[in-house]
Amino acid sequence: MQYRTLGRTGVQVSTLALGAMNFGAIGRTTQDDATAIVDAAIEGGINLIDTADMYGQGESEVMVGQAVKGRRDDLVLATKAAMPMGEERNHRGSSRRWLVKALDDSLRRLGVDHVDLYQVHRWDPATSDEETLSALTDLQRAGKIRAFGSSTFPAYRIVQAQWAAREHHLSRYATEQPSYSILQRGIEAHVLPVTQEYGLGVLAWSPLASGWLSGAVRAGQEITTSRSQVLPQRFDLTDPANQARLDAVEKLAKLADQAALSLIQLALGFVTAHPGVTSALIGPRTLGHLESQLAAADTVLPADVLDEIDAIVAPGVDLAAHEKFDTPPALLDPSLRRR
Repeated sequence: MQYRTLGRTGVQVSTLALGAMNFGAIGRTTQDDATAIVDAAIEGGINLIDTADMYGQGESEVMVGQAVKGRRDDLVLATKAAMPMGEERNHRGSSRRWLVKALDDSLRRLGVDHVDLYQVHRWDPATSDEETLSALTDLQRAGKIRAFGSSTFPAYRIVQAQWAAREHHLSRYATEQPSYSILQRGIEAHVLPVTQEYGLGVLAWSPLASGWLSGAVRAGQEITTSRSQVLPQRFDLTDPANQARLDAVEKLAKLADQAALSLIQLALGFVTAHPGVTSALIGPRTLGHLESQLAAADTVLPADVLDEIDAIVAPGVDLAAHEKFDTPPALLDPSLRRR
């Protein structure tokens, strides 16, 4: 396992980090399953565990808390807030009112008195940067969080938040958590240059592209991955974007074979090769999944392999741009751009 400094925090984290979204009902994992995965991840050198309040409506945090008992101080523990937690309209977003309560709820579920990294899960257009940053700064000064970050923010919002922190003399986001994989490279054109400019740590989620790069999605085979059952439209091969992804996967699989690597090693090695990326977040549902992903812990792709990847999927290109979560609202809602 390799380790890198998380932005400018001084904290050393593994280049593969354990994402806990699949703990609980989402991934059909029990507490014993989750604990076994955490045990094996730590044994493999992983020291960063990332979860969120909305994963199973708190279930993932409870499982993570149980799994890390007795060794919490040896781990970098991260969680997130801002996504809806029930039907109540104010139980979401990044207002001070909600973030303070959401953090207390997360700490209770995790069974800890602080988290190392607290992240705003999505940009909240209804709340000002000053409001959010002020609340996060106060929570940091109270010792409940050590650092805070953003997740899936558009590049211009990352810049705006950095400016707001300086303007109002508040602590600033130390990290960003974007979606990034060989098949979704759009952040290379805008987000990663910004995070590098401001010295943010980057925790890349979905490095296996929702299973497309796991080796389980191949031409001529029925697609039976867990994600394809939940989001079948993302794997419907009558969609030109999905067919383009499959064509790319076939070329990438051939390249991986030539390089004596698994497709997973190629995919994770690609993400961690970017100088702006701190860690790739893996989200195994089973020990088998974890083992196949840990095999990429020391993968370093040579320049010629990286060049071949660029020839298959060009730098800065998203093969499924419609699945991005950082699209400016005006591109999605005609009323915001025409009225």
